[in-house]
Amino acid sequence: MASDLQRKKVSVVFTAMDVNEDGFLERADFEALTDRWERLRGGDGADLREIMMRWWEALSATADADRDRRITQDEMLAAVADLQAMLDLVVATGEAMFEAVDEDGDGRVAEPEYARMIEAWTGRGAPSRGEFGRLDRNGDGTLSKSEFVTHWLEFWSGDDEEAPGNHLFGLI
Repeated sequence: MASDLQRKKVSVVFTAMDVNEDGFLERADFEALTDRWERLRGGDGADLREIMMRWWEALSATADADRDRRITQDEMLAAVADLQAMLDLVVATGEAMFEAVDEDGDGRVAEPEYARMIEAWTGRGAPSRGEFGRLDRNGDGTLSKSEFVTHWLEFWSGDDEEAPGNHLFGLI
């Protein structure tokens, strides 16, 4: 069973990902998120689209309990509660998302890259510098792949209210 913290985190992300606000996550929501992200970034988004569609497939495979190709918030919560048994999938998804966020391919996520990810997910302005600083554990002004994946794990499978990764998608 998902904890109160996990419920809160999933609710925030589910609402942001449900682009058409129909109460379900579907492939079309991931396509719309990708389109919004591509517009914010400009340029070719083929790699981004591939990563986002792989994430949809992984999420669908683990969370779509009734196999109707639509994920409810309850289905997503049930999957999140079981993620401790699938940490390799969580890490792999985090690594893929890092590649999507690292627009220039330099192996680091700078604050503007992170801000575009947040804006793409939420459809509203980027978070404050303080939010990014909370994630930047070593204070070098960027997130390494290791930092990003650690935060991804904290967000999706963690239950520590003090973990910086709880804020990976902005304030919860």
